[in-house]
Order: sequence, then structure tokens, then C-alpha cells
Amino acid sequence: MPPANQQYIKSELLPSLGAADRHIRSTTGTIISVLVQIDGVAGWPELLQALVNSLDSNDINHMEGAMDALSKICEDVPQLLDSDISGLSDRPITVFLPRFLLLFQSPHATIRKLSLSSVNQFIMLMPKVLYLSMDKYLQGLFLLANDPAPEVRKLVCAAFVQLIEVRPAFLEPHLRNVIEYILQVNKDPDEEVALEACEFWSAYFDAQLPPENLREFLPRLIPVLLSNMVYADDDESLLEAEEDGSLPDRDQDIKPRFHSSRFHGSEDGEDDDDEDIVNMWNLRKCSAAALDILSNVFGDDILPMLMPVVQTKLSNTSDEAWKEREAAVLALGAIAEGCLNGLFPHLSEIITFLIPLLDDKYPLIRSISCWTLSRFSKYIVQGTDHPEGREQFNKILMGLLRRVLDDNKRVQEAACSAFATLEEEAAEELAPCLEIILQHLMCAFGKYQRRNLRIVYDAIGTLADAVGGELNQPRYLEILMPPLIEKWQQIPNSDKDLFPLLECFTSIAQALGTGFASFAQPVFQRCITIIQSQQLAKVDPASAGLQYDREFIVCSLDLLSGLAEGLGTSFESLVSQGNLRDLLLQCCLDDAPDVRQSAFALLGDLARVCSIHLRPRLTEFLDVATKQLDTSKLKETISVANNACWAIGELAIKVQKEISPVVLSVVSCLVPILQHAEGLNKSLIENSAITLGRLAWVCPELVSPHMEHFMQAWCFALSMIRDDIEKEDAFHGLCAMVKANPSGAMNSLVFMCKAIASWHEIRSEDLHKEICLVLQGYKQMLKDGAWEQFMSALEPSVKDKLLKYQV
Repeated sequence: MPPANQQYIKSELLPSLGAADRHIRSTTGTIISVLVQIDGVAGWPELLQALVNSLDSNDINHMEGAMDALSKICEDVPQLLDSDISGLSDRPITVFLPRFLLLFQSPHATIRKLSLSSVNQFIMLMPKVLYLSMDKYLQGLFLLANDPAPEVRKLVCAAFVQLIEVRPAFLEPHLRNVIEYILQVNKDPDEEVALEACEFWSAYFDAQLPPENLREFLPRLIPVLLSNMVYADDDESLLEAEEDGSLPDRDQDIKPRFHSSRFHGSEDGEDDDDEDIVNMWNLRKCSAAALDILSNVFGDDILPMLMPVVQTKLSNTSDEAWKEREAAVLALGAIAEGCLNGLFPHLSEIITFLIPLLDDKYPLIRSISCWTLSRFSKYIVQGTDHPEGREQFNKILMGLLRRVLDDNKRVQEAACSAFATLEEEAAEELAPCLEIILQHLMCAFGKYQRRNLRIVYDAIGTLADAVGGELNQPRYLEILMPPLIEKWQQIPNSDKDLFPLLECFTSIAQALGTGFASFAQPVFQRCITIIQSQQLAKVDPASAGLQYDREFIVCSLDLLSGLAEGLGTSFESLVSQGNLRDLLLQCCLDDAPDVRQSAFALLGDLARVCSIHLRPRLTEFLDVATKQLDTSKLKETISVANNACWAIGELAIKVQKEISPVVLSVVSCLVPILQHAEGLNKSLIENSAITLGRLAWVCPELVSPHMEHFMQAWCFALSMIRDDIEKEDAFHGLCAMVKANPSGAMNSLVFMCKAIASWHEIRSEDLHKEICLVLQGYKQMLKDGAWEQFMSALEPSVKDKLLKYQV
């Protein structure tokens, strides 16, 4: 926009701040905030003075207009008001904050609300003027604590929640008063105020403040949480619960789903298993989450306050009290982890009580009973060693499968999710029931509408992961595969409903192994077609006939990885027919990290099963994989680096000396990762240590001259890795390097011995012999009692472990 036009708009806007019409004032505030975001405050010197004049004018329209604009600027770009502006002696916030605090006492609710919300935006930034005015701010909060306007009370709670999260020291002198207040507004008749107050409890524990400060309030807090866990009359779930399962889903009913790219190594994140009870955050869910946290912090101490209330609610079987019963079942699920020890003696009867609720006439009691039972999965599965426990397990399994075929969509969703949780825990225990499980899941597959179909795919995939090769029997495949293949043929390549099906096939391919061979050809070919058409759509959507969506590429790459893992070397016959190698190289060069992450996972899988097909472009694959390890960019794309690092190691084992051109550049990237491991994820460190070892094994003459620079950090990382074939490869590398350059490890001998002692058992006889030779070599080098002295300085546990290597 030409500067003259901008100037004209700015000059016309300022008089509108005090317009009589509230809508004009509000729109003016929005435009002012946008202009400030574009141009900063310095680009509009008249603005600040106009806002100050309006605030000081005592004219309600001008004051409200100025506060509206300021609250929007504070929300969008608070940092601009807390910066030095040339030509002004003070930062703008220094001028405005005292005025905001004064306006807390305005007789007009809108002004009180806007001034409080503006100050709250600065809690994170904490400008000097707010720091110095903290007592005044806190006095203002206590003054507004019982404000007649609910939106003001909500902002008071929000302020206390933010302060406890980021500046708890300010609240410490007033903590008892704050807790008393939050406890009181946790029962506020306005649900939004009560919800904001309820956020305080989890914020308190997130800030790692002493739990003991809350202990005396528990007898009052727990009943409040329980009462807030009862469905509100206007909860959207009550309407959804009446919905007929045979009605097709509308597009807006289907939540977006996100595929997470394949990852090689120990995952650091945790699955959120409570996705199934989350739609819209509300007071009920927040209260259940707070109870969950309290149970994890205080454990069984909360049971005497909680269980009598729960039992009272459960024993009232009248129709009017069904919401109370439902909330009590939710409470049992919420405390399932934190209070497991205290519940343990009564768990069998609790579960016996819950099983009939799976068939309750109220759909929301059926659905919450599914979730709560799934929270006790570990206990339920552990009990299968004895007949009563096995009988209980079978009852729950059949109960959940009945609910999987419920006519109510909400119950279907809860039952499938609960069943998936039970599957993960039960694993091979499910084998005897496979036929009946598959019959129910495939029946649901024919019955469900689009949204819940995704959850069936997930349950089938989880089942395949859980029982593995047990699934590879003709009678099971006859039930499982025909409906899936029919669906596979119906869904077009550009339909997002394909994602969960691709994920499901990935799990099945891995579980069936070579048993998937008869289904593999069309699946492989379709993945290639999808990747090709998406790569074309990226550059020319018109000729591809579809819009580019990289998630199709990611899911297809991951399914190809699953095929490679399942089929093993027989995957080679599929790869030899197409242009997968060139497509894969293009994906490794993609600008999107999730595409690269899945591409390097597939590169490593291909290296394992058919490296011969990678050889013609090996140098290009190695160069692009090495570039992912650049430490300056590591933090943003750590999962890409992790998979690239793993793939280089897999390639090294297969192509041996052909890897030598990149060995030193890879090592120079891996060493800083190992030396500065804090803050990086565990998997990247493990893969870096293993890949370094594999490179040392195939090219010891290149790596060993540099070993003294990295031996300590490398050995420390090796000592943290669990026993497996990859660790064996790394130790072959260690032995090869020591053989080539024995003096290079001399200063790190203690670290090397600790790494060797980290093995529980070395299965490879060759490796065991090599390690014996290495240790005996050092024993001979350290003469005149030096070896004995070295050994006596080792920790006793390390010394004991080294005895098996004949030193």
C-alpha cells in the first residue's frame, strides 16, 4: 500500500476511537492493532499520544475505544510496547501500565475486563514496570476477585494460573489466600470461570511447587472436582450420544488426523492414551485431569476422601441420577494409575462392578465404562495367570467386543479405543481369541460410518502389532484380508481416508512377514503410483489432476518400510521391477522434514534387504544422508537426523569399503553429537554411537587415527545401549579400532571397560573372543603391576563383569 494511503487511513482512524457505535470502535481497534503489527509503534508517533489522551479523557466511549485497541495490541504484539522507541524517554508499557492498574477500579465492566486482560499479556514478558508494580497488580487482582462480571473473574483466575506457572515466587506470600479463592471459584455458577479456576491445579504441579501446601485443602477440593465431573445439561456430548450409528458422518464430524513419520530407535515421547475422551476441553474434562494429577501426586492418600463419594454416586441407581453414576465411573478411571496400590485389594470387585455397566441402557455410561476398564488393562492382563483372572479377562474382552458393535457412534469409538489399549497390554495373550476378535472387528468394519472406520483400522493395526506372526494363518487371513482389500480398491489415491488404511496395512505387513507376499505386489505398486503422482502434483497440480499433499508420500514410504521389514530379502523382487530408488532419492532431498524422515527410514530398511539396488546412486544417498547430520540445524530436524544416521550405519554394514568416501565427514558430524549429548534425544545418541562403531568396523584404518578425540564420549554412549545385534556391530568396530591403534584408547581405558561391562550377555562367540583379546592386549601393555593397579581402581561391579573375559 502506498505510504500516502497508509497515512490517510491512520489519520481517519484516530478520531474513530471514540465513536458512539461500539462496533465502529471495535473495528477501529482491530485495524490499529494490524497496522502496529506491520509498521511498529515508531512508524505512527501520533498513535501513542492519542491513546493516552483517550484513556485520560473520562469519556467512556473514548476510554473504551482506546482500551479495545490497546488490549488487541497487547494480545498480538506485547513485545512492541516493551521496547525502546526513538524519540520517547520511556517504553510505551511504562506509560500505559499504571493507567491499566487504575482502570481495574472503573465502574464499567468492559473497561475492567480490557485493562486486566492487557496486563495479563505481560506476565510472561515481565517488563520492569510490571515487576516493580507487582504488589499493586496483586492488590488489583484481589479487588477484582469477586467482580460481578464473570469475564472479569475468569481473567483473575487466568492471571493466578499464569503467575503460578511462570512467577510462583510472587504468589508465595499470598498462596493460602489464592488457593482459598481458587477453591471458591472452582464452584462458580459460570462454567467458564470455574474452568479457568480448575486449570490452577495442574498449573500448580507443573510448576513443581511443594504438594504439601495443598494437602489440607484436599477434603474440600476433591468433592468439588467430582461434582464438576458430572455432565452439564448443555454438554455437546449429550446431544451426540443420541445420534444414530447408521447415519452417515458429515465432513465436519471428521476430525483432521495426523500421521507421524516412521522413527528408528527408542521413542522419547509418550502416547496420549486419553485421546478418546477428548473432543472439546471443558470443566468436566479439566476436573478429571486435575483428579488424575492429584492421584499421581498424593497417591492412595486421596482415597478416604474420594471413595465414599464415588460409592454413594454409584449406589444411586435411579434414572435421574445416571449422570452422577457416569461421573463416578470417570473418577475411577482418572485415579486408575495414581491410586493403583490402594485400589489393588478391591480391584477385582471394582472390575466385577464395571463389567455389567458395559451393557447399561445409557450410552454415555457404556462409553465411559469402556474407557475406565481400559485404564486397568495392566492389572486385567496380569491376572490371566490364574483361572479367575482369565475368566475376568475373557468377560472384559467379550464385553468390549459387544460394545464395538454398539449402535451408538460414541460407544463404538470408546470401545474400539479401549480395545486397542487392552490389545497393546495383552499382546500374545490374545492369540487364543483371534478368530472371535477378527469376526467382531470385520463386522464393525462393515457397519461403521467414516469417522469410526479410522478407529477400526487402528484396532486392526494394533492387533497385528500385538500378536505378530500368530496372525499368519489361513483361517485368520480369510476373515481379515478380503474386506480390507475391497476397501483398498474402493478408495481413490487422492482420498485422505486412505491414510489410516495405509497405516493398518503397514502393521499387517510387519506382522505377517513373508505371509504378506501374496498381497504385496498391488500394495507395492500403489505406493509407488501415489508417490509419483504426488511428486508431480508438487510441481504441476493441473497435469497431476490433484492437489499436492505430502502426507500421502509419508504414509506410502512408511508402508514400503513395513513391506521391506515384513518380506525381508523377498522384497528385492518387487524393488527390481520399478523406479523406487530414484523416487526415494527425490524424497530424501525433499524440503519437508517429515518426508525426509520417512525416506531415510526406508533407505535403512532397503539397505538391510536389497542394498544392491541402491548401489548405482549410493554416493548421492550417502551425501544427502550426511548433510542431515549438520549440527547447526540439528535441533529442528532431530528425527530426520536420527533416521539418516541409522540408515548410514545400515548401508555401511552392507556396502563395506564403498562407504569410505564419506566416513570422515560422517564421523566429524557424529562426534559433536556424542560430546554434547545433553538435551538431545536418547535415540539419536544411540544411533550415533552404533553408526560410528559400524563405520569403524568396515573402515578401521580411516577412523582409528582420530579415536582419542571421541573414545570417552563414545564409550559412555555405548554403555547406555541395551544388548542387541546393533550393539554387537558397534563393539566389533571398537575392537577393530583398538587393534589398528591400541594407544588411541589408552587414556579412555576406564570408559572402555565400563562399556564392555554394560553387556548382560554377548551372544556372538566371535565378539566375545575379540573383547578377550583386546583386554589381554592392554594387560600385556600395562607392565610392572600397572594393570593390577588399574583393575583395583575400577568400580567393583565393573571388575566383576570383566572376569568373564579372562583378565
